[in-house]
Amino acid sequence: MTNPFNPAEGAEVSSRLNPAVAGAETAPGESPAPRVIPERRRRGLWFWFRDTGWRHFIGLVMLVFAAFPLLYVLSASLNPTGTLVGSNTLFRTIDFSNYIELFQLPQQPYAAWFINTMVIGLIAAAGTVFLGALAAYAFSRMRFRGRRVGLLTLLLVQMFPQLLGVVAIFLLMSGIGEVFPQIGIGTQAGLILVYLGGALGVNTYLLYGFFNTVPVSIDEAAKIDGASHARIFFTIILRLVAPILAVVGLLSFIGTTSEFVIASIVLTDPQTQTLAVGLYQFVSQETSSNWTLFSAGAVLAAIPVMALFLYLQKYIIGGLTAGSVK
Repeated sequence: MTNPFNPAEGAEVSSRLNPAVAGAETAPGESPAPRVIPERRRRGLWFWFRDTGWRHFIGLVMLVFAAFPLLYVLSASLNPTGTLVGSNTLFRTIDFSNYIELFQLPQQPYAAWFINTMVIGLIAAAGTVFLGALAAYAFSRMRFRGRRVGLLTLLLVQMFPQLLGVVAIFLLMSGIGEVFPQIGIGTQAGLILVYLGGALGVNTYLLYGFFNTVPVSIDEAAKIDGASHARIFFTIILRLVAPILAVVGLLSFIGTTSEFVIASIVLTDPQTQTLAVGLYQFVSQETSSNWTLFSAGAVLAAIPVMALFLYLQKYIIGGLTAGSVK
């Protein structure tokens, strides 16, 4: 057994265990020999692809898969021929005449459709966020009879597709229009009310999961200071749940601006129609379909959605994932 306090004996043992150390010993007065470090074997292309390269390949394929339809529609909107045949070669011709013609057609008031879509989308998104937040706060913080049944009902209603209620919505709106013409068939207010009722269930359940992540001790501390439920909700809770409010508002805005079936049934006047219904007129006629005008209108309709998405991007990631683990 070696003595740990004997340096000479420790050096002898280390030289036996490590020959490189023994070769590095030199006589007094001589310069030490440089240590030879073995060169690391360079990894080939196959090793890089097997380790991380396949991830880049899959990401590139998905990027091309997602970007090609967008580029094709943008290229078609810049093609003045009116058909998609000349758009097979991307950006072969660049002409902005389709964008100018959109606002000059007397039969298809694109400017009115655009304004109607923005008004309906923004009002429906704001109303959905407000009503959903009120309902989620009640389910999360209050205990009342029928609370669990109400949550299950909201979840079960979302299992049925929206198309099943189209006939019922038409009959309901027709009946309401006979009593209150301001919210009946052919009115934008009636369409907004339909959107608010349809999106309330899923958004309430999404907000409810996020509200549960906010500690109840914050509410209790505010109640000790004399704050009511309304003051706690408007001054404290809404600021803490801002990410999920932004996500719900964005999803509601995208859903209402791109919805076609219910909007085509409720809105009958061409001056009050939305972009989804109005743009269909460019391609609904079999003999006079103008796909390039449709593409130009679709590109302009995507700009507000993209701008709102980029503006709310900092809230999206946290808002989509924070309430999912509760």
